[in-house]
Amino acid sequence: MLHPSYTDLMRVVNKDVDEGEEPVVSSRYSIVMATSKRARQIIAGDEPLVEGSYGKKPLSVAVEELNQAQIKILTEEEEETETIEDNEE
Repeated sequence: MLHPSYTDLMRVVNKDVDEGEEPVVSSRYSIVMATSKRARQIIAGDEPLVEGSYGKKPLSVAVEELNQAQIKILTEEEEETETIEDNEE
């Protein structure tokens, strides 16, 4: 069994969602895509956001960052807004 489990990660990601709102993550696929994207960022040279990541595989670091709520998964709307703001600068 993986630790943390997919359901644990989904709970962490969706903890700030109010009742009645659509969850940020509703499937394992979303968790996998988010952690793989973060792992690729770490491979490309981004600094890990968690302590003790030296020697760990990038995907393990990405999962730990997500579990500790060090990274945030953006909804499609938030991602589009961020891209527009980046282009304006």
